Amino acid sequence: MNPAIAPILLASLSPRRRELLTQLGVSFEAVPVFVDETPMPGEPAEAYVQRVASAKSTAGLEASGGLRPVLAADTEVVLDGKVLGKPRDLDHAISLLMRLSGRTHRVLSAVSLRQGSNHWTASSESRVSLRTLDRREIAAYWFTGEPHDKAGGYAIQGRGALFISHLEGSYSGVMGLPLFETAQVLTHVGIDAITLLQSGRTTADE
Repeated sequence: MNPAIAPILLASLSPRRRELLTQLGVSFEAVPVFVDETPMPGEPAEAYVQRVASAKSTAGLEASGGLRPVLAADTEVVLDGKVLGKPRDLDHAISLLMRLSGRTHRVLSAVSLRQGSNHWTASSESRVSLRTLDRREIAAYWFTGEPHDKAGGYAIQGRGALFISHLEGSYSGVMGLPLFETAQVLTHVGIDAITLLQSGRTTADE
């Protein structure tokens, strides 16, 4: 393979997803996609996450002309069966994190991979417990800039870790790209992360 041509497209400009995919040794090109992420009335959280991830991979495939496999993902914080989304402003961030304060919530991640007419999916569910928070520390956290584009208003890989008392499940899934599930779906397009690990190579070397 020409190392200048990445074997897959990542339908996301998220720095977290780029960092995590790099950990697998997979060379990729990140491309922006824009899809409607409005939940449908009565839509279960699991179905919503899978639908949005699927829409992102479809948009990426269409934008690329279908020349390479396209990987996409969606991650959402779910409390009492409802997708919380990302904070719009300080007041919304305080509202979100006060709802999560002292409670355990679910983090759902869906992975979608497309190549031509083929479509493979995988999903991950984690449970995250937050300690009791107060409005002052949430406001201080907001002004670090970290929670602005994060599902639920916190980043497990950053200062948001100060709020987390317990994690059950996938750390990378909570970050935004569950690596175990991602590695599994990539085998469908001939990318084996275990082989790359054992050889000390990346797909850019092939």
